[in-house]
Amino acid sequence: MLYLALIVIVQIACVVHCIQKRRNPWWIVGILLFPLIGSAAYVIVEVLPGRELRMAKAAAVKTIDPERDLRAAREALATSDTAANRTRLGDALAEQENWGEAAIHYLMALEKTPLGDRAIQLKLARVCLESGNSAEARRLVDELPESQSTAENDRAAMLRARALAELGETEAAIAIFRDVGTRMPGAEAQCREAGLLIEQGREAEAAIPLAEAERRARNLDRYEKLRDRDMYAWAERTLADLRARGL
Repeated sequence: MLYLALIVIVQIACVVHCIQKRRNPWWIVGILLFPLIGSAAYVIVEVLPGRELRMAKAAAVKTIDPERDLRAAREALATSDTAANRTRLGDALAEQENWGEAAIHYLMALEKTPLGDRAIQLKLARVCLESGNSAEARRLVDELPESQSTAENDRAAMLRARALAELGETEAAIAIFRDVGTRMPGAEAQCREAGLLIEQGREAEAAIPLAEAERRARNLDRYEKLRDRDMYAWAERTLADLRARGL
């Protein structure tokens, strides 16, 4: 029953998308007559190209005018000093790895939210970690309220594990990476776990998360893989080296 329900949901989503985007109405006939094949074909032909085009356009804009988002964020803040605009500017600065100034704006955004804001606090924790203040990053993450979203809790746990690793609490960090790696997409958790194991001389153990990273990389679309290409290239080289040495 669940399988049939999922098929119906996918069909409905494809039909709605087709109507809203004014695609060829013959798609609807194909989707309804051939639920699996028709829906899959529609997604491949009509949905994915739009997503790839948007991602390619965003990448091109950043290459041509890397200051665009930062300028827009500063202008918005000059117009209205709100928590949202402070956060927007912090995001733009973090994107350019200007961690120190980003932290200032995240702090000011938090001051404008008397009850606190979990998302902003997590962003502040990240820039603290990236700027080398691992102890403060850990404190901020530890003080985060639990979220009802497993994905949000896992992102916070990943940040906490990175802070623990920087603070020398390697075993605790490895345990967290191993746990969240079972749920999070991509292979960041596996690569970070493997890196810590290798640092400890536990190379045979590192081969396990690296093999999982290799498996996951094969299932990524090209833009996701391109975004983290250095990480996946490191995992591929390292795993090949371990295998060549019989580990």
